[in-house]
Amino acid sequence: MTINEKQDEIIAEFEAFSDWLDKYDYLIELSRSLPPFDDKLKVPENLIQGCQSRVWLHASLSGEGKIIFTADSDALITKGIIALLIRVLSGHTPEEILQADLYFIDRIGLRENLSPTRSNGLLSMIKQIKMYALAYQTKLNKNNG
Repeated sequence: MTINEKQDEIIAEFEAFSDWLDKYDYLIELSRSLPPFDDKLKVPENLIQGCQSRVWLHASLSGEGKIIFTADSDALITKGIIALLIRVLSGHTPEEILQADLYFIDRIGLRENLSPTRSNGLLSMIKQIKMYALAYQTKLNKNNG
């Protein structure tokens, strides 16, 4: 499934809810969908800077050249947000991730319904994901060049 197909699927899911309390509940439900995060990965290098709550993000490159993200957070709504980002971007190539237009964030009303601190945290999560993609793309280009 492409990044845009995943985004469209999320938009459709969120359209089922009419108010933001229900959407927050759904974000909390999504937080439970994240696979368990290895405590050994809860190190300062994996902690996203700029988030009010603690968010750990780990990335690894699969044999097919796709980035696999895992994450955890100590706050349920934040964990639901990172779960959405991982659902959309994990399993794609660095190039696909770097070129992705994450339109679902605005289409589901996420950005406008987050507190300023959570909104900054969301931007920090996206920035960190893109940094991993850039680092892996540079590594792949070096290995192929």
